[in-house]
Amino acid sequence: MSRRLGHRFPWGTALAVLLGTAACGDGSTLVDDDAGTDPVQDDAGTPDGSTPLDPDAGLKPADPYADEVVSFTPGDSAGFGQDRFPEVVLGPPSGLGADTGSLDVLSLGRGGSIVLRFTDIAVVDGPGVDLLVFENPFFVAGGPTLYSERGIVSVSDDGVTWFEFPCAFADAAGGYPGCAGVNPVYANPANGISATDPAVAGGDGFDLATVGLSRARYVRIVDAGNNRYGGTSGGFDLDAVAVVNGVSLASDAP
Repeated sequence: MSRRLGHRFPWGTALAVLLGTAACGDGSTLVDDDAGTDPVQDDAGTPDGSTPLDPDAGLKPADPYADEVVSFTPGDSAGFGQDRFPEVVLGPPSGLGADTGSLDVLSLGRGGSIVLRFTDIAVVDGPGVDLLVFENPFFVAGGPTLYSERGIVSVSDDGVTWFEFPCAFADAAGGYPGCAGVNPVYANPANGISATDPAVAGGDGFDLATVGLSRARYVRIVDAGNNRYGGTSGGFDLDAVAVVNGVSLASDAP
């Protein structure tokens, strides 16, 4: 586990602290999102040179999901979900449980890649899982055969230097350790299952300590290249990503 950062919190358990901070007059507003009260922060003033928002224009609600798509490079057999792009990969996952894969996804295609950015809450190295990635795997006819399409996950704090999680994308017998796209997704705003609790959310968890990084604002997912391809829905199908242990990027503001 890397050194501790100031203002670090597990997203689901630090709401009371954030509420107290807001009550002290830091100008934040609080909104109810995903069975909890999330902090609201202006994503302006970040180190990437974003232009500060007019304080009278209102603030963007902070949430633990990706805020922007930096790049998307589809591979062969991509196409599904592009009519709803980029919103289809932003916001919470739309999990349908162990036996059904969500169609609220973006297919990357063979070797395709996508880079996502968090603008209000960054991932930090905390206890256990720090980041969840949601695809749409499911058990065929109730199991035990799992239909999955793997992706290789990397993280970065500056969008330039990347740290890749080891992904055994050919190790079917071992359950494809270290890859995304392996575990069914249960979290969905409609069922009240938290997308930031690794114990119930489903999806695949990643610990920044594995790659020796203390904070990440960018996530890159690359189709593993050995999935099923054909038509327009080939390869890794991205639903969403979510911060489990996070830090408000408002602390980066001057």
